Formats: sequence, structure tokens, C-alpha cells
Amino acid sequence: MTGLGAVFRPQLPPERLRALARIADESGLEELWLWEDCFLEGGVSAASAALAWTERLRVGVGLLPVPLRNVALTAMEAATLERMFPGRAILGVGHGVQSWMGQVGARAESPMTLLREYLEALRALLRGERVTTEGRYVTLDGVALDWPPEGTVRVFAGATGPRTLRLSGAAADGSILTAATPPDGVRRARQLIDEGRESAGRTGPHPVVVYLRAATGPDAAARLRAETEADGEGSLPEHGAAGDAEAVAEAVRRLADAGADTVVLQPTADEPDPEGFVRFVAREVRPLVP
Repeated sequence: MTGLGAVFRPQLPPERLRALARIADESGLEELWLWEDCFLEGGVSAASAALAWTERLRVGVGLLPVPLRNVALTAMEAATLERMFPGRAILGVGHGVQSWMGQVGARAESPMTLLREYLEALRALLRGERVTTEGRYVTLDGVALDWPPEGTVRVFAGATGPRTLRLSGAAADGSILTAATPPDGVRRARQLIDEGRESAGRTGPHPVVVYLRAATGPDAAARLRAETEADGEGSLPEHGAAGDAEAVAEAVRRLADAGADTVVLQPTADEPDPEGFVRFVAREVRPLVP
């Protein structure tokens, strides 16, 4: 079955998360995803609260920008969430928006090197290993978690370009693709991820999460078109879905057929009813997605 989720956009004030997370949980939504966009809301703090307010909902953060976070801190937080809420937290890491990283003095000269070192160290720490490494960006001296996860924690990587997609396949446990990724882009991403997996000798599953812009209601098409144009993507129909549940479900099915394991519906920034959007995804779209 294709996984289905929705995004709580950080343009909403943090105090709205509690009600929306509870609606997601009660309506049967599988996954609620959060963003750690600068300088809006903290991803881990928001995820922890959403998990505590709910019973069965999985909560993803896609993604944590690695230049902002020491890898040991990310490992501590990931392990803590897993032990408190087993199997319900999903964390993705990535380069971050480079202009934002520059604003806080954290921009890396080689984002690829940083992400590779980070992924290798983070996954080792979450396996309960004691890690000593001295890389260009990541340095650890005999670091091990006192409270490592009791189960397996998958580390996802956000990826867009070919080099990062190959790196994700080689060094991450799953990949997150942006809402600018059409079905053909998902197929190409899968190929690049598999190239990275083969180069690293990795044979286990590598789930792919894809965001999909979605809008419903009488002005859905206009809102979706305005958002894609504002993001510099024009009004390409494959960059979103507007309309009723069947129209949105059809777009989800196309991404799933192209290789997406989970599709996360991303409301427009001006969505007039975020809580209603979550109910729409859970109660109307989900039954139409096999």
C-alpha cells in the first residue's frame, strides 16, 4: 500500500499544531510531516509535541539542515524520540537552503562532503556504535549514545540533484523528494538512488517519500497555479493536483506508479482550512489510493 501523509506548514503558528495533529490522529491519517524551515519553527521540538499529543500518528521532519546541527545532537534527539515513541518518528536530514545557512554563518564549502560525513556518523551512532572520526566537517572522539534506540532508526536524506540522490542511495536509509518532482523525475531519482546503493553494496529497502502540492475547493486550481508560479516552476500540471479527491488521488497514484513509496500532500501556503485539508486527505483521498 502506498503511504499517504500531509504537511503541517511552518507558516502556520506553532500553537495550531496541537489541534491539527489530533485531527490527523483521529481521522486516520498515517503520517504528518513538519518542516524545519529557517526561521520559522523547530523541527524536533514540534515533532516531539505532535507525537505526545497523539496515539498512533507517525510524524516526520523533512528535513533537518545538517549545517545547523552537530551530528551527536541529532543522534541524541532521534534516539530519544524513538525510545519514547517507538516506530513513530521519521527524521530526514539534508543540505538546507544555502542562503539560509549563509545567514547564520553555517554555510559549508562542500555540502556534499558534509552530508556524507554526517550520514555515516549519524547512522553509526543510532546503531549503538562508539564513533571516532575526524572528517572535514564531522569530528567525534569516542562518542556513543548512553540511550541508543532499542529498534532500528531509518535516516532519510532530502535530495534533488544527481550527486545528492546517489549519495542518499549510498549513505541514507531513504530519500525525500520535493514537490517539484513529477513522475518522470521520481523514476529518474530511483535510478540515481539505485546507482548509489549499488556502488555502496547496499541491498536493503530504500523507501522514497515525495511531496505533492495539493489543493481542493472552488478556487483550488487558481491557488495551486499561483503557488507553483511563485516558486518559479510555472504552471506545470505535473507539479501539483487541484480538484476533488479523485483528482488528487490520481496524482498520488501516478507518483506511486513511478516509484514513490509514500506521497505527502502539501497544502498551499494560503490554504484556508488546514484542519479540513487533513480530514480531506485522510477520509476522502486515502480510500482512493491502493
